[in-house]
Amino acid sequence: MTAFPSPGGLLAPLSPLLAHIPFAPQLASINLLNATHELRTRSGQRIRFVPPPADGLGYEARVWQSGQVATRPDNWHDFFNALVWLTFPQAKAALNECHISAASHLAHGRGATRDAITHFDECGAIVVASDPSLLDLLRAFAWKTLFWERRRDLGRHLRCFVFGHATYEQLLHPFHGLTAKTILHDVTPSWLRLPLTQQLHDLDRHLATQFLAGEHLGPRAWQPLPLLGLPGVTPENENAAYYDDPRQFRPGRRRRV
Repeated sequence: MTAFPSPGGLLAPLSPLLAHIPFAPQLASINLLNATHELRTRSGQRIRFVPPPADGLGYEARVWQSGQVATRPDNWHDFFNALVWLTFPQAKAALNECHISAASHLAHGRGATRDAITHFDECGAIVVASDPSLLDLLRAFAWKTLFWERRRDLGRHLRCFVFGHATYEQLLHPFHGLTAKTILHDVTPSWLRLPLTQQLHDLDRHLATQFLAGEHLGPRAWQPLPLLGLPGVTPENENAAYYDDPRQFRPGRRRRV
């Protein structure tokens, strides 16, 4: 199969699927993979990846009503969206239900909840760590301490699982300031030694449970993470001075007094 780029291993969640198809945005490849899965919406519809139908329905409504996921041929954005459906099917189905539920309470427009859901769906990631102090540094926006002073600990105790399909597309050509919106999750050292497929299944189930319980659905629920700070994503960050750039490694939000 065609080799695929994986800056810093950030495409790793998709690797079990990409091992079986060419690394190219082909709808036929997606349907080949989908034939071996039994993906369903929470409304019970079988997930199918199809060229965008001219039925006038919005994307989420169409998924909910018919299971049809609009997938433009030869389009990297939609290709990665389909791969995320196949990798995190429970979480994607839960987000779809959350969209439908939120929309039912609105007379018009999208609303803050749907905007927040979309932001994670497009640009989200799950950061897990067996050392809680690393997540504390992330929450505190202590970027240089986290990425440079604790660099060795990151490799041992922390993993970043990209969820957002737009972020996967952006990782094809990483750019200065590329940021993910993350959910933080404590794990045990033994969890980090599990096979990747089991880790993905656990995270999928965990995310779906949280979304359906109404967690992480606010517009400020996500923790920003500048992805180019992670070791291995860019050779430029092999220098401590790289983390002194406040345009990319911004201080945290300040509370009003």
